[in-house]
Amino acid sequence: MAISTDPNATRPQQIAQINPSQIAANQWAGSSFPVESFQAYTSPFGYRRSATGGYGREFHYGLDLAAPMGSYIRNWWAGTVVEVSDNSNCGTSVVVESGHWLHIYCHMQGHVETVNGQLTMLDRSGGVQIAQGQQVAAGTRIGRVGMTGRTTGPHLHWGLKYDGNWVNPALVLRAMYAGQQATAANPQ
Repeated sequence: MAISTDPNATRPQQIAQINPSQIAANQWAGSSFPVESFQAYTSPFGYRRSATGGYGREFHYGLDLAAPMGSYIRNWWAGTVVEVSDNSNCGTSVVVESGHWLHIYCHMQGHVETVNGQLTMLDRSGGVQIAQGQQVAAGTRIGRVGMTGRTTGPHLHWGLKYDGNWVNPALVLRAMYAGQQATAANPQ
């Protein structure tokens, strides 16, 4: 499973030391920023003080993007939904696989049910239904910002893995921006 359902898991997972601009050079035009109505980055990738209080430090395996409750979440890169879940610290979540990449979306509104024999994330009030095994294009609305799981406010926790290693999503966003700037400066 891409998302740990063990609330006592303390062993840090492997962190990739890669440069996202080298992995997908000239391909960032196919990607999408993952949240509509974005307000701010509220918690970076890496070690931080416990988000729910206390004096302990924990590793944060993603980037938190604050947005108003109910803001739509967009799929970052075209791929296949490999996991939907609502039983972990991640809350209601969707995991999409795109080649070597896994992108993880947490704290969404809705819940998981079995629909026509498939595990499906349902957010009826938002008009979203995402089934495990479904193909999703980049930019497709796959959920809405919520407060499910372990969270202190409405936001999208966006995690990325490349070949099984966690990657800092901020580096990917910088590479996407640089790619867009290069394309704008030199259109073909």
